[in-house]
Amino acid sequence: MVQFSDIASDLTRQAIELPSWAFGNSGTRFKVFGTPGTPRTPEEKIADAAQVNRYTGLAPTVALHIPWDKVDDYAALRRFAEDLGVTFGTVNSNTFQDDAYKFGSLTSTDASVRQKAIDHHLECIEIMHQTGSRDLKIWLADGTNYPGQGDIRTRQDLLAESLQTIYAALGEEQRLVLEYKFFEPAFYHTDVPDWGTSYAQVAALGDRALVCLDTGHHAPGTNIEFIVAQLLRLGKLGSFDFNSRFYADDDLIVGAADPFQLFRILFEVVRGGGYDEGSPVAFMLDQCHNIEDKITGQMRSVLNVQEMTARALLVDRPALLEAQNANDVLAANGILMDAFYTDVRPALAEWRESRGLPADPIAAYKASGYQETIVAERAGGVQAGWGA
Repeated sequence: MVQFSDIASDLTRQAIELPSWAFGNSGTRFKVFGTPGTPRTPEEKIADAAQVNRYTGLAPTVALHIPWDKVDDYAALRRFAEDLGVTFGTVNSNTFQDDAYKFGSLTSTDASVRQKAIDHHLECIEIMHQTGSRDLKIWLADGTNYPGQGDIRTRQDLLAESLQTIYAALGEEQRLVLEYKFFEPAFYHTDVPDWGTSYAQVAALGDRALVCLDTGHHAPGTNIEFIVAQLLRLGKLGSFDFNSRFYADDDLIVGAADPFQLFRILFEVVRGGGYDEGSPVAFMLDQCHNIEDKITGQMRSVLNVQEMTARALLVDRPALLEAQNANDVLAANGILMDAFYTDVRPALAEWRESRGLPADPIAAYKASGYQETIVAERAGGVQAGWGA
């Protein structure tokens, strides 16, 4: 049996990147609710993200979204973040909110539109140089709503050409990660709908082009842990966007809908080397907090990932392999379930205290008075949200 003491040192290397946009107002397409204390600037988003890291010790990096996080001086923004104990990890591009991209961006049949989208990504790469970011993450809304609206194969060719131009502009230490989503806002076909399409595109680019897996971007019933295992096997899993869904791309707190699924995914990450020292896999949240408090919502999320990672590390892998090789179905399943049902929360609380962190990060944050301070200080102005 694997004990918590056996895995405690492994937990020290866990790092989960926070999305800046999770601290702004966001939510459903029907209504986005404003809340007191919501950030108005990129600096205020970063300050809130730093609070999550301060109390959990799990979130040392922040992802930026361009143009939502555009500033005049990115070097100053970098210094601001570092003074708060965090750095920047990923720059996310945006080719889904400009009117020019109505019929596509990197896959548009209009060469001027494609160039506009490419230029935006080149701008993102320049921002990466200034912020010290490693990854350029691309998610495309490109696709069609009606059969015959566009030529599916031509759009793949145009995408390949556009991505090649962007990839060629990366610095030596920078990476391109291509996200996929099987529908929405394109409902007949999406140009990057699944992991296979993303893999095919990035495999043609080179070693520093990888797949981003968003846990909410799959059809119901999809075996996501199989995709994780396959991409790790192929050496092409670059990053996660962790969230939770009941029906579609719900962007809820990770582990809220199906904690067992999160456990199964993280077990495959551990088994496939994705959690090893020096692993290229980046772990990030991509969530919308529409009705819950944003800072504590992000805290709950990273703590959920930590808890399920600990449970995944507790799987007795030699015993599991022995049972699998013997085709002992019930024994193999039982070994996995024993780890999942292990309540690691008391041990994690003690582990945090041993590292100078509060046993209950959310309670400590609530007692700090930070939330009341930002509610008072951020009265007035325009709250950040989608598009700002």
